[in-house]
Amino acid sequence: MDDSKVIAALGLPTQMEPIYRRIQPGSGQTVEGVAASLLLTREQLLDQLAPLLALDIVTIEDEVLHVIDPATATSRALVAQADELGVKARELRRIAEVLPILAERRETASADDEHIDGDVSAESDVPALIAQWIREKRGDLCFLRPDQWRLPSESEMAVAVGNAVREGRRVRAIYPARAMSEAPHMLRMRAEIGEEIRVVPSVLTRLVVVGPRRAIVPEPLGAGSDRRVVVRQAALVGILQAYFDELWETASRVEARGDRLAENDHRRLLLVELADGVKDEQIARNLDLSLRTVRRRVASLMSELGVDTRFQAGVEAVRRGWL
Repeated sequence: MDDSKVIAALGLPTQMEPIYRRIQPGSGQTVEGVAASLLLTREQLLDQLAPLLALDIVTIEDEVLHVIDPATATSRALVAQADELGVKARELRRIAEVLPILAERRETASADDEHIDGDVSAESDVPALIAQWIREKRGDLCFLRPDQWRLPSESEMAVAVGNAVREGRRVRAIYPARAMSEAPHMLRMRAEIGEEIRVVPSVLTRLVVVGPRRAIVPEPLGAGSDRRVVVRQAALVGILQAYFDELWETASRVEARGDRLAENDHRRLLLVELADGVKDEQIARNLDLSLRTVRRRVASLMSELGVDTRFQAGVEAVRRGWL
């Protein structure tokens, strides 16, 4: 198997390919011996190996270097990818399960709500539409924001959100945990203007809810679609609001400055991942941590709870009111 394909499958930068090739024959030898064979000091070798050590492609036991073979490395990457897809499927099913309630809601709705009011749009300037809604409509605002800090419309949205807060409206937003390392300046800015911020391991779709009768979601659900569903029907907006509120209750709080979690919520974020059955590799990606850090925190958490298995950890965490 071409080692460069292994490197690509694991999501490592291409510059890791040469070091992977060079150390692979040294598997089973001492760290000092491998370093000497490459004309490096021990510290220089460990520095170059840091990304591979973080993923456990390379391990060190009793000063002996172990390098997994390409087939095993690729297999591990595929398992991690399968775990990630499984988590996304479960999250999207949670949204899909509430849609049948529409039929019941529609039968009992008032005369004003008899017909579902909404449309699928390919309008390009969605931020302008949302800002217009915020100016013209009353009610609180809710956002699921998996990637918006990368978009050029952030300043426009920040102005609209700041104006809404000054009018006494509540603004809540849920971000993926990686936003705290990728865009801390943006989170601080949004917190400073009054947005309440919480984070979850991953946010799987964009969503905006403005008051009781306005919402926008992508079509299909996710983050990358050019099409979106513009919803103006109260019953359907209510279901989207209920989904947001459920996610909000399980999310971890971000301190007022906007770029730090309260100490107890570091633990909560990890417990949510364990409760969902997420594997360590995916937890590391979701929380922007090294694999070693994740495993150390899981072990510390299980010790704190006094349990032997992750299932027991979830049960004990619920009993203590941590989840």
